[in-house]
Amino acid sequence: MRVKTLEWKPDAPGAALPGCVRMVDQTRLPERLEYLEIREVPELWAAIRELKVRGAPAIGVAAGFGILLAVQQPALDTVQAVLRSVEEAAAFLAGSRPTAVNLFWALERMRRAARTWGGADASASGLKARLAGEAFAIIEEDGNICRAIGEQGQPCLDGNPSVLTHCNAGGLAASEYGTALAPIYTAAERGKSVRVFADETRPLLQGARLTAWELMQAGVDVTLICDDMAGYAMKKGLVDRVFVGADRIAANGDFANKIGTYSLAVMARAHGLPFYVFAPRSTIDPALPSGEGIPIEERGAGEITCGFGRRTAPEGVRVWAPAFDVTPARLVTAIVCERGILRPPYDSAISKALADDNP
Repeated sequence: MRVKTLEWKPDAPGAALPGCVRMVDQTRLPERLEYLEIREVPELWAAIRELKVRGAPAIGVAAGFGILLAVQQPALDTVQAVLRSVEEAAAFLAGSRPTAVNLFWALERMRRAARTWGGADASASGLKARLAGEAFAIIEEDGNICRAIGEQGQPCLDGNPSVLTHCNAGGLAASEYGTALAPIYTAAERGKSVRVFADETRPLLQGARLTAWELMQAGVDVTLICDDMAGYAMKKGLVDRVFVGADRIAANGDFANKIGTYSLAVMARAHGLPFYVFAPRSTIDPALPSGEGIPIEERGAGEITCGFGRRTAPEGVRVWAPAFDVTPARLVTAIVCERGILRPPYDSAISKALADDNP
């Protein structure tokens, strides 16, 4: 069983608006599968910030839907009023999480769709319909892109693969199919056996709560390990490659992903294992020449000291809690996107990939 992470749910058949964003509340997994129905932009901002929806592609889809929440109010009955609402909602939602570039990519795409609408005499209803079409295109493209990544990634599963993953880059991190897990799902659908080791991913346990859960739902062979077991698993030969997603990729191939990814890349290099990054082209930020410029979100101390409602550290202890780290391109074997496998030198490979028609 594969769940649909999020979707737009119209209030009535035959009309896109009004409606709500229906999404899996990922903070409730794996104990129960629970859906939220969100109707207000501040609710969506909170859902992104509180990780009820997470994963760079899924956040991008949510951002497109957030603009629909903003413009669907009947009182917005002029083109100028709709345009103002788009700009205000985009600026507000951009503050929810700073690292995942798909958030900003989707918001800019929606703003561009609004700004290029057919002139001052166009109707407000027509502009709203145009924005709905753009948001629906984003989620449809996400599914197609993730499936393409699954196809392009098949050469990375040669032999009898045993894959180590970090955090969650599966269907729960996208609209449905995922990035780093997409090749595994594609292989499984074709009858190929793939063994997966999922590390728990402290402090919020996305690997344990989400990756292990969705792989089990899909019938994929998965073993859960603690983060600090990864190096020993490599030494023992239990895993022979590493698959991770990305929240932002710089023009030179440096990339940001969940905290702990850099350590895995260093260990993979030490053990001679290939280290693959899977992400759509929308995750590439060509404006950043290197990973040094990627903004790194810092989370609250409570996620480490009082995780899941139980105190695990003394009160008053100093805490440093970056949510992401940056892995240098020199540790990356290949970056797999929907257009193919990118190999070093990454600056030229990425430039060529982005030179193709953008989705």
